[in-house]
Amino acid sequence: MISQNLLLTIVLAPLLGAIVAGLFGRQVGRVGAHSVTIAGVAVSCALSGWVLYLLSWGGAETFNQNVYTWFEVGGLSAHVGFLVDRLTAMMMVVVTFVSLLVHVYTIGYMAGDPGYQRFFSYISLFTFSMLMLVMSNNFLQLFFGWEAVGLVSYLLIGFWFKRPSAVFANLKAFLVNRVGDFGFLLGIACVVYFFGTLDYAQVFANTGLIENRTMSPWGETEWQVATVIGILLFIGAMGKSAQVPLHVWLPDSMEGPTPISALIHAATMVTAGIFMVARMSPLYELSEVALSTVLVIGATTALFTGLIGIVQNDIKRVVAYSTLSQLGYMTVALGASAYSAAVFHLMTHAFFKALLFLAAGSVIIAMHHEQDMRHMGGLRRKMPVTWITMLIGTLALVGTPFLSGFYSKDAIIEAVKYADRPGATYAYWCVLAGVFVTAFYSFRLLYLTFHGKPRYTVQAAAHGHGHHDDGHAHDDGHDDHGHHTPGVLAHAPHETPWVVTLPLVLLAIPSIAIGFLTVGSMLFGNWFGPAIQVAPGNDVLARVGEHFHGATAFALHGFVTPAFWLAFAGFALATFLYLFRPDLAASARRGFGPVVRLLENKYYVDHLYQAVFARGSLLLGRALWRGGDVAVIDNGLVNGSARLVGAVAARVRRIQSGYLYHYAFAMIVGLIVLLGAFVLYGNR
Repeated sequence: MISQNLLLTIVLAPLLGAIVAGLFGRQVGRVGAHSVTIAGVAVSCALSGWVLYLLSWGGAETFNQNVYTWFEVGGLSAHVGFLVDRLTAMMMVVVTFVSLLVHVYTIGYMAGDPGYQRFFSYISLFTFSMLMLVMSNNFLQLFFGWEAVGLVSYLLIGFWFKRPSAVFANLKAFLVNRVGDFGFLLGIACVVYFFGTLDYAQVFANTGLIENRTMSPWGETEWQVATVIGILLFIGAMGKSAQVPLHVWLPDSMEGPTPISALIHAATMVTAGIFMVARMSPLYELSEVALSTVLVIGATTALFTGLIGIVQNDIKRVVAYSTLSQLGYMTVALGASAYSAAVFHLMTHAFFKALLFLAAGSVIIAMHHEQDMRHMGGLRRKMPVTWITMLIGTLALVGTPFLSGFYSKDAIIEAVKYADRPGATYAYWCVLAGVFVTAFYSFRLLYLTFHGKPRYTVQAAAHGHGHHDDGHAHDDGHDDHGHHTPGVLAHAPHETPWVVTLPLVLLAIPSIAIGFLTVGSMLFGNWFGPAIQVAPGNDVLARVGEHFHGATAFALHGFVTPAFWLAFAGFALATFLYLFRPDLAASARRGFGPVVRLLENKYYVDHLYQAVFARGSLLLGRALWRGGDVAVIDNGLVNGSARLVGAVAARVRRIQSGYLYHYAFAMIVGLIVLLGAFVLYGNR
């Protein structure tokens, strides 16, 4: 059985490691910092796996208990508690497993960085925050974990805080997420107002309280309560899971070290919104409008952010836009009521996307922190482990049959095809076109990085045969140090050490097999149980399951689907342009100049935000400062009051002449006034 102490150990072990590495980093040193944090996350990972085993095969029941009561006000109480069912257990394993491998990988990647202990403290603290988020049994604890992962991601994105671009990136991530979190907080407030509780179980058991109920936020306009709650909560998910138009922070977050790209932007933080919507499925099933909103926004993100990846030259940014696109696929599944498919893709994507990010980091190390793919090429023979693992991740990403990414992505596409709600047709064509786009930019990355002739030069061996870590001190705060001319390396690239390649190999295994092993139970076997609730009329996965006859048959059928041939077309086009005729790729880029500029400028969304919201906020702040603070408060209320008192005092002090006859005269005049008032008004 699952005990409270077991769950507390899972949560607190990473926190203990973060405290030791963060507060006592100098005392324990580098080895002590990575040892204690890795040990803490390893304990959490092992115990999370044990919890998953107990829930799946050990006959354990769902754990839902409060650990600590924070406060009680009237009928409202706030608790720290855990809800651990199969959905939660799966998230716990994904978070801790990826985090553990990232911790190991970081030993090699951050070897020469002066903030080594601080970095390990941050990533361990991030793991604790994610566990608090996914294990919560109430909205308040959910919000705590929600904000905690945002705070730590802010620290990690701006880890190299001496670099202005890193400061800009973390501030951008912080502000954009605050927009989403404001909507999220309003959604929680609505839940408290209409349900009178913060507890998941009580809310889900009483969804009838808001079914067909309306509210009037202004005037006589009536909105469904379920629609308002669903959209407000989804605004929070739009920030965390980087959905259009709150997606702009994620590509810039690549300013942080590569390990956090894998930890935050592949497997954990960005999936928090997906997990939250799936957890809230009983609420979303009450509103067709909210689900359609989710569906359309997810479809837009899946296609149009993926298109931007085609024109990117930074290896990490290509993978980042791939993450945006895949998050769009997950969101589309949520909007189609295929919640199981969304979290299934969340799981498979976590492994192969973390693999792609860490493989990109391995390339960056070997290339002495060069990130521009135009200065790479020919690395296949020099880095065989990195190449083969990145190939596996790429094949999984594009949806190659029998690999993990195929099962989850194909299930989403099929589910959307059967969806019958506004926006479903648009979503279907977006996710279908997105398959071609994904295959094209993924193989473009692979060819530009590992194939063809080397497009870099190696300096004459004036520095001896230094180890790759020799230039690995992140003093200036960026992967691309600027210590060399672009495309000019001090030493020839070679395979990275085992602490870097081992996580790649371990991530490649589930990228290949986890989909095949779990597709039947997770998608069509009601594996999640009551954790996910779907109205009978909305169960599109049930219709997909009518044609499911095992993982092998499902994969074989994939070879005749439009998605496979679109992926093959993307592969073929990328192969032709970047492997056989790179001259045509350059010509095509020039020929489609306006489209390329549109994509390079990211549809000018960033420009719009800078021109309207950022500049508008500055102008508004300056107007409030000068007009409100200076003119009204300082000059009006504060200084004005002082001047008024001074003026009154200047007049009043003339009465205090010091002559007795002036005071006697004043008394006589006052007496006359009082007597006159008595005569006039005293008898009324």
